[in-house]
Amino acid sequence: MKVTNIQSCHLGPEISPEQFIAEHFFLYLLKGSMKAFDGYKHYQLNPGDTVIARKNHLVRYTKYKDDGAFEKIIITLDEPFLNKFLERHPVDVQPTTINDSFVLVAENKLIKNYIQSLEPYYTGDLELNETFADIKREELLLILMTSEPYLANIFFNAGIPAKLDLEAYMNRNFRFNVSLDRFAFLTGRSLSAFKRDFHKIFGTNPGNWLKKKRLGEAFFLISNQKLRPSEVYLEVGFEDLSHFSFSFKKEFGLTPTEVSTRHLGRP
Repeated sequence: MKVTNIQSCHLGPEISPEQFIAEHFFLYLLKGSMKAFDGYKHYQLNPGDTVIARKNHLVRYTKYKDDGAFEKIIITLDEPFLNKFLERHPVDVQPTTINDSFVLVAENKLIKNYIQSLEPYYTGDLELNETFADIKREELLLILMTSEPYLANIFFNAGIPAKLDLEAYMNRNFRFNVSLDRFAFLTGRSLSAFKRDFHKIFGTNPGNWLKKKRLGEAFFLISNQKLRPSEVYLEVGFEDLSHFSFSFKKEFGLTPTEVSTRHLGRP
């Protein structure tokens, strides 16, 4: 299906630019592609794919343009909207066994027709007409729950994450650049309990452990996987290349570039 007049649009509250997904959102990819990783699983999205990105999950993603464009439709299904929907359309919610951060929705005619139906409400500034926002979101949610009833168990299980195995979780997710508050919440703990449990398990505080763990991973990627420092620093959770280089040299006595040159024979 081709949508001719909608390049990209967004409906509902803005999604977080963090690697932490704060609210469920519906994503329909129009043009380009996207790869994502949640610490457990890799995802590949192509034009025409429909996914639900799940609340309270960590995801790192990379967008790839096609002919200079990356076009998508994003509709946020935030908790206040979902609560209002539930008042109007009660459903029987059961625990879910689905752990994926991105849930692929099977292609179907209802969703295709819905995407086409957005065109008259599109204002051209990446948003849909606010007057019709909740009406169109309610329509989408009814379509999703009609075509994929199991999604109700994802949308309406809005509880606090269960207490998780802290050691296993942190060893899988240390590369994600999120705050300690986020890590505490996602492992089912208060910040003080998170820090206390963390010290019992790792023998140090979370900040020191994360920095050493990320730098050790960076050293491995540069020296063994032949990646350049500029390819590594974001991958291991640093925001700034110069800060990464400073911390790296302080830890190992060599800059990332020097390690790259010595191990790989680069000029």
